[in-house]
Amino acid sequence: MPGERAGGPVGGAVGQAVDDIGAYIRTQREHAKVSLRQLARTAGVSNPYLSQIERGLRTPSAEILQQIARALRISAEALYVRAGILEQRPAGAVTDAVLADPHLTERQRHVLLEVYQSFRRENTGADDPE
Repeated sequence: MPGERAGGPVGGAVGQAVDDIGAYIRTQREHAKVSLRQLARTAGVSNPYLSQIERGLRTPSAEILQQIARALRISAEALYVRAGILEQRPAGAVTDAVLADPHLTERQRHVLLEVYQSFRRENTGADDPE
């Protein structure tokens, strides 16, 4: 099919994940007002390699994604989902906002989501027909 990467539909899905992760990293980097060179240095990767990731030409490993997430102060889990390494969990606007907030540490995100989920569990059944 036109526009589909080699390997058929599955290869196309993997290719789409690579493109998505690169665009997502670029967006997060720009939002944090960090240059490509600064992010590469902080994440411990080369400038050309990071540039190739952002352009969707290279597929980063889970370890590299974790280093990039740490350098950008964003959720490694969010990067894993975008890269197709983890399956996306059912979320909502609150979960998405917490995971995407660059001003929270991994620990703060985890604690906030645990508290939020405990409130939801506590209230499930009283007014929720599901």
